[in-house]
Amino acid sequence: MTEPHTVPPEGTPPTVPQLDVRAAEPPTAAAPPTTGGFADRPPGYPSALVWLRAGILRDWRGVLGAFVATWFYLPLALLLAFWSGLTFAVTGLFAGAFGADDQVPQVLRDAPVIGSLLEAFLTRSGGVLGGVTGFVAGFLIGFLSVLVVPWLGATDGPIALATGLVGTVAAAALIGVLYTLYRVLLEPRLLVVSGARQPSRREYAKLRPVLDECARRLGLTSVPRLLMEDDPVLSNARTYARHVVVTTAVLTEPDDEVAALLSHELVHWRTGDEITSAFVRGVGLPLTLAHALPTWLMRTFPHPGTNFVVFLFFWPVLLTMRYVVLPLHARDVRAAEYRADLGAVLTGHVDGMRRVLERRLSFETGRSGWDEAVCATHPPHELRLDALDRASVAGVPAGADEPVTVERLFGHSGPVGTRRTWLLVGVLVLAACVGTGGLGVVQWAFFRPQAAVDGYFSALADRDSDAALDFLSGQGGVTDRKLLAQLLRAKGYRPPTDVKITKLDRDGDSATATVAYRLAGERRTTEVALRRDDETTLGLFHGWQVSGGLTPLDTPIAGPGAQLNGLALPGAAEGPALVLLPGEYTATGPASALSETPSETVAVGPGQSAATLQLAPVLKPTAGEAVEAQVRAWLDECAKQTIAAPPGCPFRYYGGAAQKVTWKILEYPKIAVELTGPASAQVTTPSETRGRVQVSGTTTYFGTNTPFADEDTVTVGGVATADGDTIAFRPATD
Repeated sequence: MTEPHTVPPEGTPPTVPQLDVRAAEPPTAAAPPTTGGFADRPPGYPSALVWLRAGILRDWRGVLGAFVATWFYLPLALLLAFWSGLTFAVTGLFAGAFGADDQVPQVLRDAPVIGSLLEAFLTRSGGVLGGVTGFVAGFLIGFLSVLVVPWLGATDGPIALATGLVGTVAAAALIGVLYTLYRVLLEPRLLVVSGARQPSRREYAKLRPVLDECARRLGLTSVPRLLMEDDPVLSNARTYARHVVVTTAVLTEPDDEVAALLSHELVHWRTGDEITSAFVRGVGLPLTLAHALPTWLMRTFPHPGTNFVVFLFFWPVLLTMRYVVLPLHARDVRAAEYRADLGAVLTGHVDGMRRVLERRLSFETGRSGWDEAVCATHPPHELRLDALDRASVAGVPAGADEPVTVERLFGHSGPVGTRRTWLLVGVLVLAACVGTGGLGVVQWAFFRPQAAVDGYFSALADRDSDAALDFLSGQGGVTDRKLLAQLLRAKGYRPPTDVKITKLDRDGDSATATVAYRLAGERRTTEVALRRDDETTLGLFHGWQVSGGLTPLDTPIAGPGAQLNGLALPGAAEGPALVLLPGEYTATGPASALSETPSETVAVGPGQSAATLQLAPVLKPTAGEAVEAQVRAWLDECAKQTIAAPPGCPFRYYGGAAQKVTWKILEYPKIAVELTGPASAQVTTPSETRGRVQVSGTTTYFGTNTPFADEDTVTVGGVATADGDTIAFRPATD
């Protein structure tokens, strides 16, 4: 179909093709036009798809305005911008009023004339300037924040941003198409609900012949369905996608005016203007619904107070409609009105159309709240009269190559597409399918939750700690990446084997995998939690990461001599606990001449909360004998002394003054050695294993020497320590 005529700015005469407009001769066929076809579509369209396509793709400006206003949340942006600007204005007002003087440099303040002028200016206008500046800054911040915040999640790559925009456009287009189909297919029921009815026999006999005659002169082989609306005052006619609704007041009008009205409406119907309007409304459907309520309130309760209250609550929607959507859509609507007026010219009813336009501003009213604000923007009636007069001039005006005929007015819709177009579309669809399928294969192979689990355990099997950590969602607990890498590469590490995912449950961006594996010689099963990565790879793929995965190592003995897989463990006072990746580790502890620490196997499973490492030292079998030999040697030294109370020894004689004292160990005590550390032990004598000692000598009583002999028990206590390869015993002091 032909493009709509360009409408000049308001106030200047519209540009109407300077071509000769000749009334079309009625076709030779005597049969009246009929109604029929899919959804009673107009003639001239090979299929309903061509009909819908012609109307949908015509007004790109109106579609763009509805799309931007609705899907970029312009009403919300205006609302937030206003309140942000107001908040910043109040802040700037007080800040400027009380702090303007401090912003002037001291040099300028001390200047004889300039300083006084600046001080006076800022004192009297600082608050106003601060308020204005604050409002402008707050308005821009609030407005831009609404536009930017919804896209913050797609800023990790240009592809993600592009796909987000494409998805938004596709959603808007889909809603627009569905709404258009809804309006077309359910139009009869919608009109009945709005008050339209079938014409009576008298009304049908009055209007149908005129409608058929106008259709024949326009070369139309079918006509829209005719409905009536009971309104005895206003003479109106409205065209929808499948129907023409005429008010009962039209029945009282002269026949040529009725024919002019119906000719005008038939052009609207033939060119699919209602399809264009419906698609624009569908693209902005959320805004359409938001605008319907205030429009209904102002239409139902026409009062200045009602209008003020409605504007107070709905001003962002009303302003967005008036200053964004309306200007962009008005060009196509006005061009459609000029084009529809040519229908009366082609059918020979120019005088009737002229009288209609001279008598009232417009004979069409809005079809809905949206139509009243957007789609009913008819050109000024004087400009329409001017265009009508120039178009009805006989002959071929200057600058015109051909006269305007029915064919030039309606154009040729043609098929849905040429062979080349369909070939190009097929190639693009095939490329899209192949590309989408390839991306799906890549997503399935490398970016599924299962791929994250397999990659995590594969990295452990390869002893690659950095690769394993890359699969974890939180790595903040890693205290020493270098030590962790050395632990996995050491000989004592054994990763989980025979790993198999037995079950996977996904809930949105989180998943839980049930994993069976073998560790430390036994078969185990655990649940691994996963979360979808917020960032994308190559701007396309969202991978998965294992939640947690690091297990802290709790060891009471860590420090010099404590080793894990042959590597020294950091002491407890050196920082946070060491964290481990899943696997089997071999731990060894310190050793001395007094003790030894048996090696210990630490099995760390996936998701394990903590791993405990005891590393408990034990007494060496030879250490007890060595300590006992030290104790006996010490007792022998004590027994060699010839005094009643050998210092530092575990025995003494309490019988009075004694001479020639001799000590003899009858039985050595059997000691118990208990470790208090890797290189220290407590030495005690159990009560049932005490030793025995004999003391003999003479005592002097009143000058008489009397021999004596006595026995006593011996207990030994003290501390044994290791010093290199030797053991030292230090007796306890009383």
